[in-house]
Amino acid sequence: MELESQISRLAGLGLPLAAGRTVDDLLHSLPRDLFERRPYSLLVSVLGAEVEREPWGRPFCDRAWSFDTECVHGPGAYVRIARELCRTAGRPEAFTDLRDHVDLGTGEAWIAYTVDGRRQRWTAEVCDDWADTMVAGYLMDGLERGAEDGRRFWTRDGGQTMSLYWLHPDDAHAVSALLAPAQPLVPALGHP
Repeated sequence: MELESQISRLAGLGLPLAAGRTVDDLLHSLPRDLFERRPYSLLVSVLGAEVEREPWGRPFCDRAWSFDTECVHGPGAYVRIARELCRTAGRPEAFTDLRDHVDLGTGEAWIAYTVDGRRQRWTAEVCDDWADTMVAGYLMDGLERGAEDGRRFWTRDGGQTMSLYWLHPDDAHAVSALLAPAQPLVPALGHP
């Protein structure tokens, strides 16, 4: 299936390429035949990644994020996770007064923020440079509770990298149907 057709179909289901991203950006990373031999599966995975050329730091899709859970190297790590989740949910300012503390040497880590008028503080388990996915789940839950349109986080487990998508349930089910028989999307927080 032609790559452009896949892009168009996913855009209609809530996973459009971000403004300024092009087919050429995708093809800079992987050859066209890989996308077209494995329709949707590869493209859905790549949407959460960043363009692999300058200017750096540009996600392919604003409603997807490839969360590499081996990312806690020191202070600011949980703030970065929170900001990426907010970006993916389309609520970049959802968390205010955002700060964290990470000391790998002493095994102490936490994140604190305000969401929807509620102050939150979570202690994170320190395990080398792995993120505490329970804390990431608390962050996602806070964003989902504030969503007015029924959207929430969906995932495809990729081992060390967790692909996350911000979708309405109907769209998530439609994307899963396109991925069949490959790994479907499932609610990131485990609720139906």
